[in-house]
Amino acid sequence: MAATGRDVSGTAGTTELVTRCGRRIVVKCLKLVPQERPISRVTLDVGGHRDGGPGVWASLTATEARELARQLLERADVAEHASGTAPASA
Repeated sequence: MAATGRDVSGTAGTTELVTRCGRRIVVKCLKLVPQERPISRVTLDVGGHRDGGPGVWASLTATEARELARQLLERADVAEHASGTAPASA
């Protein structure tokens, strides 16, 4: 975008998940190409609830995204063991 000195090169590797409660979660890689240095972020877009509740959006560095992934996997293991469900086979 010429006015800001940035060029948005777009998103790549979009992944989407719809939860059992109907929320749509979209994960993307956002790349901004300013003249000084390129910026890459992992974006997380959690859509609104089916009853009309608002959604949320976050932009994470690669390090933050990895930490979030680690925490999610850790909590998933705890949830599976607490409920007695076996992990889904890959």
